[in-house]
Amino acid sequence: MRLVTADGTEIAYEDHEAPGSPVLLLHGLAGHRGEWDDLTARLRSDGHRVVTYDARGHGESTRRPVSVTRESCVADAAALMDHLSLSPAAVTVVGQSLGGHTALLLAATRPELLSSLVLIEAGPGPIPVEMPERIGTWLDSWPKPFPTSEAARDFLGHEAWARGLEKRPDGWWPRVDRNVMVDMITDAAGRDYWPQWRRTTARALVIRGGKGWMPEEEFRAMGVVRPEAELRTIATAGHDVHLEAPEALYGALRAFLTR
Repeated sequence: MRLVTADGTEIAYEDHEAPGSPVLLLHGLAGHRGEWDDLTARLRSDGHRVVTYDARGHGESTRRPVSVTRESCVADAAALMDHLSLSPAAVTVVGQSLGGHTALLLAATRPELLSSLVLIEAGPGPIPVEMPERIGTWLDSWPKPFPTSEAARDFLGHEAWARGLEKRPDGWWPRVDRNVMVDMITDAAGRDYWPQWRRTTARALVIRGGKGWMPEEEFRAMGVVRPEAELRTIATAGHDVHLEAPEALYGALRAFLTR
C-alpha cells in the first residue's frame, strides 16, 4: 500500500489490521520496513494492529524525495497515522536509531497522536557532526552489487538487512541513495534535542543495547529529565537491538504494553 504526502513523496507501508491497540514501527537510517518482521509477528500474535513503512528515501518509498529534513520525516509519520485513523488514545510508536529520533520529535510536536513512545538506541543528545562522513564512508564500502544475498548477509551482518536489497540481473543492490542518506543524517547532526524530550508527555520506554552506540550518560540523563520514563538495557545487543536480541526486545515491549 502507498500514501502520497503533501510534498509528493510516496510512502510504502503495510497495515496488519487487528482488533488490538495499534503499534507503529519506524526503522533506522538505510534500513527498511522488513527489519520489523520478527517483532511484527510477535505483536500480531498478541492481537496488536501493526503498521510498518519505508521512510522517505528508503526501500519502496520515493528514492530521492524533495526533502529529507527531520520535519519532513515527522510529517510522514503523522500523515500515515492520520491516513489510517490510528486511535491516539491507544497507539504506541516504536522507533530504532534515526527512526527513534523521528518518533521522539513526533511525540514532542504532535503529542495528541500517540499515547506511548518506545525509543530503541535513540535519544535527544546531538548526533556527532562527523557522523555524515562516517555514514558516507560506510555506504561507499559496500561491494555493489553483492553477488548473492548470502554475500550481502555476511557483509552487512544481518539477514534482515540483506532482504532490503533489490535483486537485479547483475546482483543485489541497495535500495537507498548514498547522497540522500548522507543528507538525511546531516540535517539531524550537531543539533540538541533535549528541549523536545522535555516536552514529550507520552508514556515512555527507552531501550539501549549494552554494546550499542547510545552513550550511557545520555541514557541515564533521559531518566533524570523524565523520571517516570522506563529505562531498559539489553546487555547482549548492539545498535540493532531488534535484530540482535529480538526475544529480549519483545519481552521488554510486551511488558511495557501490558502495564
